[in-house]
Amino acid sequence: MAKWRHKLEKHRREEQKETFVEGKLSVSAGGLGFVTPKDGTQDIFIPPRFLDNAIDGDIVKVSFLREQRPNMKGPAGRIAEIIERSRKTVVGELIAGRKVRPLSKKLQGDITINGSIKNARKGDWVEIELEETGKVSGVGGQEAGARGQMSGGRFQDREHRGTLKSTIGQAGTVESDIAAVIKEYGLCPPYSAEDWEKAAQIEPIQVDREDMSDLVCMTIDPPDAKDFDDSISIRPGKEKNEMDLGIHIADVAAWIWHDSEWDIKAKKRSFTSYIPGNTLPMLPKDITQTISLIPGKKSYCHSVIFTVDAHTGMIIRSRRVHSRLRIAKRLTFDEVQDFIDGKPCSWEPEIAHHMKMLVELTRKMRHYRREMEQFLQLSTTEIRVLCDDVTKKIKGLRREVQTESDMLVEECMLAANVEVAKELVRRNIPGIFRIHPEPTDEKQQEFSGFVEETFGLHTGDLGSRKACNHFLSKLPDDHRKQVIMDAFLRSLQRATYHEKNQLHYGLGKGTYCHFTSPIRRYPDLLVHQQLWAVDFAGKMRGKDEVARIALECSEKEQNNDEAYYAANDRLKLHYLKEKLLEADIDCFEGVIRKISAAGLGVFIPDLGILSFIPVEYLGFAYKKRKSKFITSGTHSKYKCGDFIYVMPEHIDLIKGSALFRPVAY
Repeated sequence: MAKWRHKLEKHRREEQKETFVEGKLSVSAGGLGFVTPKDGTQDIFIPPRFLDNAIDGDIVKVSFLREQRPNMKGPAGRIAEIIERSRKTVVGELIAGRKVRPLSKKLQGDITINGSIKNARKGDWVEIELEETGKVSGVGGQEAGARGQMSGGRFQDREHRGTLKSTIGQAGTVESDIAAVIKEYGLCPPYSAEDWEKAAQIEPIQVDREDMSDLVCMTIDPPDAKDFDDSISIRPGKEKNEMDLGIHIADVAAWIWHDSEWDIKAKKRSFTSYIPGNTLPMLPKDITQTISLIPGKKSYCHSVIFTVDAHTGMIIRSRRVHSRLRIAKRLTFDEVQDFIDGKPCSWEPEIAHHMKMLVELTRKMRHYRREMEQFLQLSTTEIRVLCDDVTKKIKGLRREVQTESDMLVEECMLAANVEVAKELVRRNIPGIFRIHPEPTDEKQQEFSGFVEETFGLHTGDLGSRKACNHFLSKLPDDHRKQVIMDAFLRSLQRATYHEKNQLHYGLGKGTYCHFTSPIRRYPDLLVHQQLWAVDFAGKMRGKDEVARIALECSEKEQNNDEAYYAANDRLKLHYLKEKLLEADIDCFEGVIRKISAAGLGVFIPDLGILSFIPVEYLGFAYKKRKSKFITSGTHSKYKCGDFIYVMPEHIDLIKGSALFRPVAY
């Protein structure tokens, strides 16, 4: 007995010595957890069995595991305490047994409903209010029973529980699926008719403006654009071999001033949310229609005028001014690209002449920037679902590839963003900067390993943007290219907003902010408001407030992006199911990205989705050592990187998954 007591006392002393780290939990779709410590030290890996019932976004206290596996690339730990819940509600499908299957793949396991399910029926999307969580202190602490039991010093997972808050609609319909995504990600609802009416009464603050009515100003936007917050002008400069390039941005701060009613509402949203079939604007449409730069009316702008060397593309000087002008022509990216490609054009001669000057100048500016800054040259492709905002009918899929018309506008907007950021720094004006940290060595090594193992390609040292560009420029122009490019993008860190000026790695910029989209991005609007405060002796935000808003905007931007991809991917499945029902579907080209004993993970470029082929559809044996499916009889095999033709076999709109089969099977 004395020996047993001695061991118990020793164990308790070890518990008291245990160190804890506080941080924010991120959970992957596969259930892997990572905690980013508040002190900025290395992320801590949390194996799924040690998550307890913490969920993505929670502020948690972590205890390090005593046994760190030698193959781990960093520290590992377990959740010891949930300090603050990231969310109070969860959206999911009501299934049998009074359980709810979460919509988000980051939430592992089903949720048990306490109390009445009211009028909800099996198969409905429902909103669940999670029950309050207790705390756990130390390994096997006194409060462990509040949320889970300990066994051998480890937590036994305990299911989430909650009460039914509302019913959203029948899962598996386009309208209800969109509504479920919007509710799950906590996006603000559309503005009300009362808001529109009230917004229509706002008048701009009148200030002295430079008259630029003589400029030929053009807007270039997608064909379905609703807001027009930027325009471009060009003309010969005063000196030979100089061009005057004007970037004119809607002067939104004249209508939406700091701390006004609409500023507060815009800040709450932070961004326009572009959910397929349901655009949720940052500002009411009555305001944006008034502010937008539209032909045939006087427009108030916040302009940056550049003098550019016509031979080299180097920016010589610039000035920022509040202006008054008129838009000469509204153009689309497709129309501009047709002009660049030499296709017949019905524009007025004056517009065609100015566009020709603009194309020539932006090509030289981009070349100069490429030589001087070595920005990452990324060719990206995105498959977007076209869904009618009113009928919620899916009209098809659209492949979006960056063209020269996109790069033309991008070059102009980059120039304005950089010059405004430089002014913020030079004049010590508190502002929000756009930053992009360098990729970590670990992520670069993972990317290099993936490319070599999957495709047999050697990346070499990717320690510089120049080296990255060299490797990407040599990629084979076939089915492998998009998979490798997507993997490279995932190896980069996420760009965020910050109150301090720092590197933007991807652009090769040492000073950068967002200024050119104040109708749809709050960081841009804040920068406009800060400049207004300087220009017209208004109220300026302090550094602490700007820092808080920058963090909030980064979090909301990521949330908006996740909501978009969740909706876009789910509606792609609706599109596929409709085609299956109509028997109007061809086979798809795919690339094998992952192999496991369960089957093949296949990326389908034409859909932009990762599909799955169960092993039952293959008819091959799995060779674990070689990570391939192979049969000794025919020597046929499937391995990572292979090209494969596939057909959809089963679409599960509730789980948000698609099973495919090889065409030859």
